[in-house]
Amino acid sequence: MKSSKTTVFVKKPFGERLKLDFKRHWQMYLLALPVVVYFLIFNYAPMVGITMAFEKYQINKGIFGSQLVGLANFKRFFTSPFFWRLLRNTLLISFYGLLFSFPLPIIFALCLNEVRNKGFKKTVQTISYLPYFISVVVVVSILFDFGKANGLITNIATAFGWDGGAVISSAKWFRSLYIGSNLWQHLGYNSIIFISALAAVDPTLYEAARIDGANRWQQTLHVTLPGIAPTIIVLLILRLGQIMGVGYEKIILMYGPSTYETADVIASYVYRVGILDADYSYSTAVNLFNSVVNLIVLCTANFVSRKVNETSIW
Repeated sequence: MKSSKTTVFVKKPFGERLKLDFKRHWQMYLLALPVVVYFLIFNYAPMVGITMAFEKYQINKGIFGSQLVGLANFKRFFTSPFFWRLLRNTLLISFYGLLFSFPLPIIFALCLNEVRNKGFKKTVQTISYLPYFISVVVVVSILFDFGKANGLITNIATAFGWDGGAVISSAKWFRSLYIGSNLWQHLGYNSIIFISALAAVDPTLYEAARIDGANRWQQTLHVTLPGIAPTIIVLLILRLGQIMGVGYEKIILMYGPSTYETADVIASYVYRVGILDADYSYSTAVNLFNSVVNLIVLCTANFVSRKVNETSIW
């Protein structure tokens, strides 16, 4: 009678496994080291400054010597007369950007994918990429030139019934100019990743679809879009994680007292109270609120995507 033997695998401690893995793949760890150091120095170390949001910060006492005030800075922001205006403007600009700036690069990439003339295709791609390399300062200068009283955009708007003068000084036109210029500047560049995803779709799927009698539109609907769907979903999750992240650089270059009502966002408000007014504790609290909302939206979108279609960032 043969005796059965049971093999027992003993899991090594984490330290030993890490040491063994390092010996085997030390080259990979060495390659990753500069990136890890970069994030530690420039992303994680500055997070110590978050404590300023809960303090009445004084420069002479430093972060660890200033008086703790709890949630007073947050209460001040939530009860501020500017709170709802800032929140509304930030969400609206982000929503409009998501509504137009996210799907249009996908449509543009799909259209380029259908072009069979390689010379024409490359020419269009090159022209569409060029605006991305123009400085934001130059783009805003163009907007000011075209949006002044006798500028091109103002003249076109006047031809369609606008009688409010220079559009660059109008609060009603700010969001349209901001979103439109962003779309013009980033359309071609944002389409690169979708063009790359389209190149990875298996050509045999198109051949099978043609054998089944599918036309070009049906091939796009049932082969192309499902093929790039994971890329679209991941980028959408990342974009939702920046829903409150409207940058202040272009905003402060474009806005003025006449456009504050629709142009002032949380990032530009943080710039004014933090840098110009030197109210560091209050501006840190406002920015921390902004970051927490972004994190919550990102985690929620990732969770929903993982449950619905099993595609997620983590």
